[in-house]
Amino acid sequence: MKKVNPEMKDQLRPEYDLRSLQVRKLGPGRKSFGGSVVRLEPDVAEAFPNAESVNEALRFLIRITKDNKPFIREPSSGA
Repeated sequence: MKKVNPEMKDQLRPEYDLRSLQVRKLGPGRKSFGGSVVRLEPDVAEAFPNAESVNEALRFLIRITKDNKPFIREPSSGA
């Protein structure tokens, strides 16, 4: 086992402040940078080249489902 030389001088430049670095966890427990992450199944992901196209398709789907709500009759009182 090598012994660390306690008198070893730091060769890192002063502008490199490593104390400000954050450790990035790997796996499901890691922090999200910029919003929610939604995982697409491989067959669905093949249909969309990027996140913008997924959002566009979902907005279209939301719009048409709002516009095409089925008419539901309210139950009539008295028979």
